[in-house]
Amino acid sequence: MNPLRWNFRLQFLLGFLVCAGLLGFAVFTQLKMGLEPCPLCIYQRIAFAALGIVFLLGALHGPLARGARASYGILGLVAAAVGAGIAGRHVYVQMLPKDMGSSCGPPLSFLSETMGPFEVFRTVLTGTGDCGNIDWQFLGLSMPMWSLVWFVLLALWALYAGFRRTSR
Repeated sequence: MNPLRWNFRLQFLLGFLVCAGLLGFAVFTQLKMGLEPCPLCIYQRIAFAALGIVFLLGALHGPLARGARASYGILGLVAAAVGAGIAGRHVYVQMLPKDMGSSCGPPLSFLSETMGPFEVFRTVLTGTGDCGNIDWQFLGLSMPMWSLVWFVLLALWALYAGFRRTSR
């Protein structure tokens, strides 16, 4: 078997496992620690899931062609960039003073019952609700801050795996 294929597969498998671990931790904090996710948190979970799927598909496919590997790297970058944008917005909302409406709106279930999907997305990213609350911190960073860090690291990882040069 070609070592290039296995290196790419292992790198993308590691990316998938990191995404799965992060999603598992999010579910753990919800079910065992009682931290209810706000709409922006749910969107971040969706972005981690999409990024994990890109990593898993890349690992299963394990392309030899440089262009195909690069395509997976770009897809990973796009998924991570979307997630980083959502996490960045969430960090911004958390940093706003409470009197400036630092929240993200009514519960997601209510929004999805009363609005179309694009209106829900726009409302969550610009609206008001409980996204400004900081219920959990580790090393001084809130969960959205950690999500932003992980999205950036995983984007760099996807680009590294997709575009790295190999010696033959």
